[in-house]
Amino acid sequence: MNKSREKLSIPELAESKAQGKRLAMVAVGEAMSAAWAERAGVDIIGIGDSLGMTLHGHENTLSISVDQMIDHARAVRRGAPNTFSLASMPYGSYATRELAVKNGFKLMKKGGVDAIKLQGGREIYKIIEAVANAGIPVMSHVGLVPHRVHLAGGFKMQGRTCEEAIAIIDNARAIEEAGAIGLEIEAVPEEVGRAVNDAVSIFTFSIGGGSSGTCQLLNGYDLIGAFDNFRPKFAKRYGNVSEVATKSFQDFVEEVHSGTFPDDDHTYKMPKEEASKFADALKKRL
Repeated sequence: MNKSREKLSIPELAESKAQGKRLAMVAVGEAMSAAWAERAGVDIIGIGDSLGMTLHGHENTLSISVDQMIDHARAVRRGAPNTFSLASMPYGSYATRELAVKNGFKLMKKGGVDAIKLQGGREIYKIIEAVANAGIPVMSHVGLVPHRVHLAGGFKMQGRTCEEAIAIIDNARAIEEAGAIGLEIEAVPEEVGRAVNDAVSIFTFSIGGGSSGTCQLLNGYDLIGAFDNFRPKFAKRYGNVSEVATKSFQDFVEEVHSGTFPDDDHTYKMPKEEASKFADALKKRL
């Protein structure tokens, strides 16, 4: 734990956008990875409902509940108490203005996060507005929107055509107009990501949206090579934890099967005098 580190504030996110500063964000969902991220100097930790895939084994993000997100957010806060945290509102938790405000407060209060994130643009304008007006720091999401994976026909790049790109920019502007403090740009061509970033004055972060934006996001489990079910084009791997872990488990299995584990170095021993007394006591009982 880096006790001297100061957590970013929401005004500092806006200042970073205005000053053209670059920030780094990773998405993780438990204390150990959060601690690694904080030690490494990561600026923001996202608790995304992608953890439904990486940590819970679901085929998409739709199965995670608000209560599960709260548990994961608490774990991240324990692991990285000095890092700004942003939690995703799960699928179905912001279907109406009333529900969004209720669950937004719940995630902020019980999860201990610094902001929450919805998914959508102009079509959820009133919902974003209601959450923002309630005093909840809220962001939203354009481009590839995982909560609409079925409507999109899978996890596919968005903004391929001029019409699609213009619609994405319009959604970004709507998010800002509704009172959001930031937005995510996911899986769009670089020129579209740049145009979205230029179209708004609020904080932006990109995952697969090119180099534009105040902040670059990668899923932490992609980044370290822990999640290897598939790899999106934008997911650069800086390590191969899955390979290392599999080899470690394999070595353990082989040593157990061969009888070489545990050895003396990994076995507790009684003091010799007590071991002798213990042996005598056992003999008397037999």
